Amino acid sequence: MIAYLRWAGWAEGISFLVLLLVAMPMKYLIGEPMAVRVIGSLHGALFIVYAALLLAAARVMAWPGKLVGLGLLAAFLPLGPFWFDARLRREGRV
Repeated sequence: MIAYLRWAGWAEGISFLVLLLVAMPMKYLIGEPMAVRVIGSLHGALFIVYAALLLAAARVMAWPGKLVGLGLLAAFLPLGPFWFDARLRREGRV
């Protein structure tokens, strides 16, 4: 379960960075909105997968609500999933 959560976190984090650093500049600088539509949809799907896996892992591992909240909040920040993954490793939860 944790391995899937970590994979989803990395994929979600990378997709968010690609959306912010590649797709959005393409939309606003060269007028290509399709990049945001495609990458944005992919990122949205990965966000949902990450959130679902986080909640499932929290239930199985009996994580405290504060940790789950931090994991969900991390998904809204550009480097958040990477930070959360490092925190899980640091606390020995993976």
